[in-house]
Amino acid sequence: MRKKTFGGAGGRIPQICSRLSRCSVFADVGCDHGYVAQYMLENDLCDRAIISDISSKSLNKAERLLKNYLNCGRLSSVCCDGLKGVSGADLVLIAGMGGDEIVKILKEGYIPQSFVFQPMKNAPCLRSYLISEGCAIDEDDIFKDGKFYFIIKGRAQGGTPAYTPAQMQFGRDSLKNPVLKDFLAEEISKTQTYLKGDMSPQSRADLCGRLAFLKGVHSGEII
Repeated sequence: MRKKTFGGAGGRIPQICSRLSRCSVFADVGCDHGYVAQYMLENDLCDRAIISDISSKSLNKAERLLKNYLNCGRLSSVCCDGLKGVSGADLVLIAGMGGDEIVKILKEGYIPQSFVFQPMKNAPCLRSYLISEGCAIDEDDIFKDGKFYFIIKGRAQGGTPAYTPAQMQFGRDSLKNPVLKDFLAEEISKTQTYLKGDMSPQSRADLCGRLAFLKGVHSGEII
């Protein structure tokens, strides 16, 4: 059966949804408009869903979109900070936040049984934390929808073999994805532009080191 799509959502949301598996209770933390919960419910990929957001204004938008599911008891809505008011979900999505912010949410709450995280920045911080906590990272990839995005799918238990520096910086599966080449080319160009400006000797040395690292990963010499 062809899966239903969701109105008003751009390409980033379908990319996220493609990583979501069938579950009993799905939770979207920081749900914004509620499109992902809509996708999960309309395609019967979960029995129940939980939407949460620290912003009551955003949560109200999602509640209006998903009013029928709220009325029939398949959806719960919680205005809370991170995971503090979210319980009972066997699959949790946290998307559209910085990697350091996601780590803060996990430290103040818990690491979900299964998760999909889409950090907007500071992805290495999130990878490092997940690995240090013994999580199993099943997918650690990159995609492009206007901008470049990293996405991490995994489980609370199972462990992940130690990452190389390149894997920690850009994602294990990203290194096999042609999209990463485009990302690295942009980063190399930006770094070369920065090096044309005035800066301290230490800053220049740091940037030169980063440029060499980027070029090494781009060429495949660093893996």
